[in-house]
Amino acid sequence: MTRDDRAPSSLGPDWVLGGDGLYFRRGARVVLLDDADRVLLVRGHDVDQPERSWWFTVGGGIDDGESDLDAAVREVREETGIVLDPAALVGPVCTRSAIFDFYRQHCRQDEVFYLARLHGPVLAGHELSRDGWTDVEADVVDELRWWSLDDLARVDIEVFPEGLADLVRPLLAGWDGVTRHLGLAHEH
Repeated sequence: MTRDDRAPSSLGPDWVLGGDGLYFRRGARVVLLDDADRVLLVRGHDVDQPERSWWFTVGGGIDDGESDLDAAVREVREETGIVLDPAALVGPVCTRSAIFDFYRQHCRQDEVFYLARLHGPVLAGHELSRDGWTDVEADVVDELRWWSLDDLARVDIEVFPEGLADLVRPLLAGWDGVTRHLGLAHEH
């Protein structure tokens, strides 16, 4: 990688300049469900648009040499403090590519989404933790919140991936083994 291929330090070392001129990385995300069929989401904003915020699933970049599944487990631990057994994740239940602006850069991320159902003992007395957050996450993440699917479907700010409540509903009964490809999303 040449010096010009590296992303600005604000994005992090896992972002590289792609052939399409966009900073690119692969990401692993997790749809976390609790016993009440609520999904845990993160609300964040961008540094150059602090008035705009959106909800998204827990997850982030896949490190060099790391499997998608290992990255998903690591990201859940870092972003929430919840330690998952890799065997508790199913999927990937879906994939997508997203193009979006972040830290004043036009970026593309190819993502895999896993599903994890958290049960009583994992959640009992567990407070969500910010201890593993990076400096970037501390700058742009505003809150973590459990959402019922009905409330999520009515939220008035953006939710990524788009239509998340409808994507999750069929997963409540279990995953059918088919990885859904959500295609290319342009997030603004």
